[in-house]
Amino acid sequence: MKVSASSLRKGAVVDMDGKLYVVLSAENIHPGKGTPVTQLNMRRISDGVKVSERYRTTETVERAIVDDRSYTFLYHDGEGFHFMNPENYDQVTATTDVVGDAAPYLQDGMTVTLSTHDGVPIAIDLPRLATFEVVDTEPAVKNQTASSSYKPAMLSNGLRTMVPPYIAVGTRIVVLTEDGSYQERAKD
Repeated sequence: MKVSASSLRKGAVVDMDGKLYVVLSAENIHPGKGTPVTQLNMRRISDGVKVSERYRTTETVERAIVDDRSYTFLYHDGEGFHFMNPENYDQVTATTDVVGDAAPYLQDGMTVTLSTHDGVPIAIDLPRLATFEVVDTEPAVKNQTASSSYKPAMLSNGLRTMVPPYIAVGTRIVVLTEDGSYQERAKD
C-alpha cells in the first residue's frame, strides 16, 4: 500500500527494495525556498542497520502490511522482552533493538501496541503517559515559588527528569514516555 512520505510517523513500517524498515523518527522540513521534504531515520529490521532517507513530501513509499495488536508486558530477561497477547495468551519475545529507548518505561502488566510481521515483533508503541515514583531529588527550599526553575530528580525506573521544586522523594509523578518530561503529580 503506497502512502505519502509526509504521513509517516515513528513506529511505521515501510518496505524498500524488499526489505522492511521501521521508522525511528520522521521530521517534515519546510525551507523558506524550495520544496518541503520529509527526513526519515529508519532501522532495517533484518539486521538492525540504521539508515536516513529524505523524500519530497509529494513522493510515496510502500507501507508494509503489519499486524498491530495490544500486548501485555510480562518481564525482561537475557532473551529479550516478553509480551503476552491477552486474547489468546500467546507469548512473543521482542529483542532489545526493537524495544530500544522504550525499555525504561515498561512496567509489569503495562499494555502496549506491538507491530508484528510474520509473528515477529518489529516495533513497539507505548502509552503516552506513565507513572513513576521519585526516588531521589533535592529537598524543597523554603519561599521558593512553583513558577521557579525545575530541579533534577531520579525516578524509580532509573531515568532522570526535571520536576517542580515542591516534588519530594516518594511522590508519584506522571511523565511523558516520548521524552521523559514531567507532566503532573499522580492522582493515586
